Amino acid sequence: MNIKSKKISSNQIELEIEIPASQMDNYFQLAVSELSKDMKISGFRPGKIPIEIVEREKGSQELYNQAANLAVKKTLPSAILENEVELVGQPDIVVTQIARGNSMKYKAKIWVIPEVNLANYKGLKIKKKKIKIENKEIDEALKYLQKSRAKLITVNRPAKKGDKVEIDFITRGSGVKIEGGESKNHPLIIGEGRFIPGFEKELEGMKSGEEKSFSCIVPKDWPQKKIANRTLDFQIKINLVQKMEIPELSDEFAKSLGKFESLEALKKSIKDGIGQEKKLKEKSRIRMELIEKIACASQMDISQILIDNELNKMIEELRQNVLSMGLDFDKYLKQIKKTIDDLKKEWKSRAEKRVKTSLVLREIAKKEKIEISEDEIIQKINETLQHYPNAEEAKKSIDPAALKEYTKEVLRNEKVFELIEKEAKL
Repeated sequence: MNIKSKKISSNQIELEIEIPASQMDNYFQLAVSELSKDMKISGFRPGKIPIEIVEREKGSQELYNQAANLAVKKTLPSAILENEVELVGQPDIVVTQIARGNSMKYKAKIWVIPEVNLANYKGLKIKKKKIKIENKEIDEALKYLQKSRAKLITVNRPAKKGDKVEIDFITRGSGVKIEGGESKNHPLIIGEGRFIPGFEKELEGMKSGEEKSFSCIVPKDWPQKKIANRTLDFQIKINLVQKMEIPELSDEFAKSLGKFESLEALKKSIKDGIGQEKKLKEKSRIRMELIEKIACASQMDISQILIDNELNKMIEELRQNVLSMGLDFDKYLKQIKKTIDDLKKEWKSRAEKRVKTSLVLREIAKKEKIEISEDEIIQKINETLQHYPNAEEAKKSIDPAALKEYTKEVLRNEKVFELIEKEAKL
């Protein structure tokens, strides 16, 4: 097999490949076997019909196309490996010569990972933020724990702020029922502000079994645009009123949570947890600022195919997030009044930024000869599978090759981040 390589641009090359006539004879025979499987010719078994008869019955074009497809499928991967090409997407193939008894020639235009003119990535200056933990943050965490351990006691009195209630409600706008604006035994805590402003205030003073009608004006900046800046009419019935008996903050409360000897020990644990979370957040911020500085200063010619691939990846990430919340993706798009094309237009610059960052990470790893061992990959994959309820079932639903490649990239990026972080002047 003869291969010639020609650079078309910084992110596209052309391979011209010639397959000798002796090899092509084999591909023509394979093509005959494929095309004659379902043929019924008297005196011949299916798949064993002579090439002349197959060509006559199926036509020269179909025979040649089948032989060419088989030849390209077999030879192109070898040609790509031989030329150490890192391709992106599917190559464009043009057959320039094919005939029985002759060699076959074809050209493959291939989009490749672009060359990266890497900017300096060592000794970069980044201002590190001081980690501060305020008392109110600890207090909020304690309040959350208290609420999570609260006892609910059904009461026969008017509802007030802080009570948990269950309500039936119907929502109308200009006399017409609002889609999704009806619910039965809907739970809420009065005063948490999870409904339209003014809604929860109207529930105060109502007892179980009572009904009420009232109106609220939806704010202009309300997230659900279809009801924003509208007057909505509500028909309400309270089915249940419960007071929340919040446990007192004490050593006993701390002990009830399991591993704490005192309230002070619980507060210290909360403080340490908040501190750790903030440290991780700051570390992530520093890393992103570093890699974005390098990416902005580096030079590369990014092809549209790379941006399109990244946009498709971002759409799939969104789809998986929506599905994980138990929502239908198409209905979600209708709710936000966006199409996939709308999202791609909005995200284009973000996708380009992600591509540049990815290429820079990859180039630094290449320059620093960062390698990931098979043992490291296996260990990380096993850690990932442990997050699934059933590791064996997870293996069935996950593409092993894709998981391995993804894991390798994650580990490689981590080592690159560690390197540039270590070299940075914080």
